Amino acid sequence: MHNKSVAELSRALESGKISSVELTREFLDRIKTEDGQYNSFITVTEDLAMADAKAADEQRAAGNASVWTGVPFAHKDIFCTNGVATTAGSKMLAHFVPPYDATVVANFRAAGAVCLGKTNMDEFAMGSSNESSFFGPVTNPWSLNRSEKRVPGGSSGGSAAAISARLVPAATATDTGGSIRQPAALCGVTGLKPTYGRVSRYGMVAFASSLDQGGTMARTAEDNALMLNIMAGFDSKDSTSADRTVPDYTATLNQPLKGLRVGLPKEYFSDQLNPAMEQRVRNAVKEYEKLGATVKEVSLPHAQLAIAAYYVIAPAEASANLSRFDGVRYGYRCDNPQDLNDLYTRTRAEGFGNEVKRRILVGTYALSAGYFDAYYLKAQKVRRLIQQDFINAFKEVNVLMSPVSPSPAFVQGEKTSDPVTMYLEDIFTIAVNLAGVPAMSVPAGFVDGLPVGLQIIGNYFEEARLLNAAHRFQQVTDWHQKFPQ
Repeated sequence: MHNKSVAELSRALESGKISSVELTREFLDRIKTEDGQYNSFITVTEDLAMADAKAADEQRAAGNASVWTGVPFAHKDIFCTNGVATTAGSKMLAHFVPPYDATVVANFRAAGAVCLGKTNMDEFAMGSSNESSFFGPVTNPWSLNRSEKRVPGGSSGGSAAAISARLVPAATATDTGGSIRQPAALCGVTGLKPTYGRVSRYGMVAFASSLDQGGTMARTAEDNALMLNIMAGFDSKDSTSADRTVPDYTATLNQPLKGLRVGLPKEYFSDQLNPAMEQRVRNAVKEYEKLGATVKEVSLPHAQLAIAAYYVIAPAEASANLSRFDGVRYGYRCDNPQDLNDLYTRTRAEGFGNEVKRRILVGTYALSAGYFDAYYLKAQKVRRLIQQDFINAFKEVNVLMSPVSPSPAFVQGEKTSDPVTMYLEDIFTIAVNLAGVPAMSVPAGFVDGLPVGLQIIGNYFEEARLLNAAHRFQQVTDWHQKFPQ
């Protein structure tokens, strides 16, 4: 059963072929025996999952079930879970147990889904390789038979690795600069970053509030649609939540693609892209042409400014958001502080990892007197230009297609000593977050035996169109069905 999709598992539960208790037990046993080599989970909630599975079976027997009732999945450890540790991959929150559920968590709970635990992630979602977690790095399941272990991508690397290794059929994730799409691409799974505001951020540990977005990760586009049906919607507890009608994202999955206008941003097919990666992406685009789509080259003229703008705006917001971790109310606290200043200083020095400290320092500098206008304000003006590029492109085409990452999964430790090289891994994903548009990663082949992702970018609130395009592609290809041996 661990090789089945969410849709297939739901049908198996509905027909009585298997019970949720049996299904949950199978996945928990796999996590117990297999995850030692991946480190994709921080917390496994075995007792809670079995109790929820039993309740789900009773709910089904009573004829009161949803598509998700009894289906196992996992949450990225950035969503607050009532009574279950929520660490954000940091020593700062290693023992933090929230007294409430994030809205996303509450939605899945209400739908009867069975949470198996919390997946590993880069500390406070800051990273592109899942090597900055206080709980240790995550290993890409596609690299176990190699001499050198590879990264799964970040920051949602635990979710991507767990799905790829068939430890869970689906998992929640978040995307601030590519943290859903990049790990999905490197691990060969399907991931969707919705429009900013489409999914509530209430109860999601904040990194950069104008960029963070909760999203979905699973094996298929259909499963992502089933997840988004649960996650999307207005939430009065989140001031950035969009008050818009939520469609049934599964209803339009099978619509034909004849007449779909696809744009290829010329700036994303540059010399920074591995030639073999480019070929896989272009091969995928040819499949869309066979399905009836038309393809043209478009331009996003300010794309080259995205990295610079992002690494001013995101650290600035992180500097403000992470100021709450001071050792006073909750989270890590240093031993025997001499005074308040010592409490703040040592708590933050001991509680945060190097990458988080680096971004706090950069962000604080960018916001400081005398530099605010030169850096933060200018970055926000550039952000507006990047957003306008997308608005202009979508006047010509329905979707944009591009690579997700410039190369396949790299070796663990290869880029940790050079932050700039690491930041450039997000060169094709960051502009999407700055503009707030939706985008997804779809498996599109392999380079040197490692997965490649096709990025599909859509206009605001057009997730249904993206899911339709991804689903139709997956009906004529089998890249999404491949899994590491």
